[in-house]
Amino acid sequence: MNTYEKTGGGVIHSGFETHFVFVPSHHMHAESCVGSKQNQASRNAIWRRIVRKHVSVTIFFALLLAVIPLRAQAPAISTSDLAAIHQIREEGFDAKTSKVMDIISELSDVHGPRLTNSPDIKEAALWTTGQMKQWQLSNVHLEPWGPFGRGWSNERTNVQVIAPHPFPLIAYAKAWTPGTNGAVTADAVFAPITKEEDFSKYKGQLKGKFVLTEPIPESPERFDPQAHRYTDAELAELSMQPVPGARNDLEERIARFRAQREFQLKVQKFLVEEGVAAWIEPSRADDGTVFVQQGGDRDKTKDPAPCRVAVANENYGRIVRMLEKKVPVSMLVDIQNKFYDDDLNSFNIIGEIPGSDKAKADQVVMLGAHFDSWQSGTGATDNGAGSAVMLEAIRILKATGVKMRRTVRIALWTGEEQGLLGSRAYIKQHFGDPNAEDPATHLIKITPEHAKLDAYYNVDNGTGKIRGVYLQGNEMVAPIFNAWMEPFHDLGMTTLTIRNTGGTDHLSYDAVGLPGFQFIQDPLDYGSRTHHSNMDVYERIQEPDMKQMAVIVASFVYLTANRDEMLPRKPLPKPVPVRNFP
Repeated sequence: MNTYEKTGGGVIHSGFETHFVFVPSHHMHAESCVGSKQNQASRNAIWRRIVRKHVSVTIFFALLLAVIPLRAQAPAISTSDLAAIHQIREEGFDAKTSKVMDIISELSDVHGPRLTNSPDIKEAALWTTGQMKQWQLSNVHLEPWGPFGRGWSNERTNVQVIAPHPFPLIAYAKAWTPGTNGAVTADAVFAPITKEEDFSKYKGQLKGKFVLTEPIPESPERFDPQAHRYTDAELAELSMQPVPGARNDLEERIARFRAQREFQLKVQKFLVEEGVAAWIEPSRADDGTVFVQQGGDRDKTKDPAPCRVAVANENYGRIVRMLEKKVPVSMLVDIQNKFYDDDLNSFNIIGEIPGSDKAKADQVVMLGAHFDSWQSGTGATDNGAGSAVMLEAIRILKATGVKMRRTVRIALWTGEEQGLLGSRAYIKQHFGDPNAEDPATHLIKITPEHAKLDAYYNVDNGTGKIRGVYLQGNEMVAPIFNAWMEPFHDLGMTTLTIRNTGGTDHLSYDAVGLPGFQFIQDPLDYGSRTHHSNMDVYERIQEPDMKQMAVIVASFVYLTANRDEMLPRKPLPKPVPVRNFP
């Protein structure tokens, strides 16, 4: 508490802020005129109490300083670093200088969905490298990797019911599937296939039909908001390390996934052999939100797929209910898809700010995000947001001119949605192979560049602001990051968790023993509404959160690049076998 009480010419500070008591001079003068022994004794008693009080306060503060950690007694971040962070904040928050919303609009609105190896992602990459060069980054280039497989794009989708009563469908073609070769009018057929024995029920009955094989998904009423920010209690829970149980069901879950995938391929093969006009499938969501990924294979030597269309849950349910009532349903479907076989390789986008310290300029701090997306939305939250934040972060660092001893490198990945393919290829080329053994150490095989990579920072959980960092089991960086977070407590960044988080490109670094970190982000409606859906659009982007992320990422990169020592690492792991999914 810092409350003050004014009495005449003196000030008394209450609580632990009491350091001095001023005795007004006119009181002292009055007492000297009386000159009595009683007054003198009274004054002596007062001063003894004052002395005792201040001796107690002095002892208290001495003890307090003895138990306060050294980190709290001295500035956690130097004055010069705080000045640099101030510059970063000014550049990132000022409406006149911030570019993050311009960047995300260009990526999502202008170039749209960025499916790997599609014309859209290649055009978006050309725009991005042009911006990086305009910002005067160094070593800007597209670094090829591969093979990935053929490209694909959807040129037209028109799906509607034309009888008994016409209505349009919210529908999207699944990636790497063929189109309809023009507008096709045909009957819809509900043929629920949940096990292999069901194939015989419909053999010879589906040729030229629009086939619906799934039951109607449930659509429970929503009483809770779909968007959410972490509460203090949730962050506190997240910061705690869970103690694993005796049973690990990872292999069981992988086996279930493999079985489901194998059955889906059997259904697909059956429908192709039957000659269906299109396979109509429901979304797993409601409210007109359609989650869409791939339905065919990017390897043209694999088994072919039929035309596959994902439709809104509500549209799918209406069609199935009419068919169950024996009401004939006719549909018109016109889908035009294109395949691109000219270049089976893909690329990552690279750019740098060279380090200013000759002794450390060969060491590298990286920041990155995946650049690719799925096709139904515009790839705004997944992961145009992460790409825009990282581009804005490196732009801020360049625009402010803050000195960074180590080289800073941005990497924007492709092929993430198909299994972190771009970042894994980059890691294997530059740093090490998590699947190869060094015969001398029996650990993973690494390259000379491995020793020069300081850290990698990743953003890939939508548009929600940063609340902390997943440490990926690296306890040694906790006190460092704890100190670095202090200037951003006012922006909501307060939490470290030892836990791992999966599903994105920092895992490629962690797999070879390099410090790779994903930031904790507010979930908002990423998992419930926008992730891999047609609602993954610019309107779901939150501008204040985007600016906050760019400022924090830029600051963490700056602090890492200027630290005397590189960040501590976990021990090198042993190689792991390659997992092959059907």
